[in-house]
Amino acid sequence: MGTFKDLMPAQNGWIHELARAEIHPEAEKLLQLGRSWDPQQLVEESTIEFLTELREQFTEFARVFNGYAESGTRFQEVKVYSVAQTAADFMVFRNQIKLLVANTAHGVIQISFAQHVRGALAVDGQIHGYGPVQGQVGSQPGAPAVTQSQDLLAQVGPFRDIFWTFQGEKVKAEQVAKYYFAEFARLTRDTRRSKAGNQILLDQIKALLQEKGLDL
Repeated sequence: MGTFKDLMPAQNGWIHELARAEIHPEAEKLLQLGRSWDPQQLVEESTIEFLTELREQFTEFARVFNGYAESGTRFQEVKVYSVAQTAADFMVFRNQIKLLVANTAHGVIQISFAQHVRGALAVDGQIHGYGPVQGQVGSQPGAPAVTQSQDLLAQVGPFRDIFWTFQGEKVKAEQVAKYYFAEFARLTRDTRRSKAGNQILLDQIKALLQEKGLDL
């Protein structure tokens, strides 16, 4: 079982503020040291922490995934980018498809897919309702997706603890990142290259069987 010393600074920072307020109660009012008890601020801080953890997970998954790409010669690598002028929003990109993860409202993290169409989507921290439907992004090649995005919602517990939910169920950053990274990798797979690779493999198998006097 972990001890108090094992807690991360973000987890035990409140005790330091409480002690400072005990020593300088007037400073607490002037400097608003007690703001960490404000539910709205707690949600805002939790949002940044959750987004940061999501991005770290995606970055690590991409690093391992891209390691199999042999410097991009086997398949297109997954890229993770920050979204400018935002606290922690980020974007995942591959084969002209974007996965956008952004804080779009207080206590809301929105996750959505979008096809990269020049001039069709401005990445400015605002999500425009794009998302996946039955594994498809956009109804036609080159068309922007016009489907619904999915939201993670922050909830304040009875003891001011913040947890994140999807469709009413508690979720952790790791499981969210794992699910969406896998979906993104499958969705952005270059099927043309895969089919070409499969055909080469089939041709090799066929040639091998013919050498052995068999037929495919």
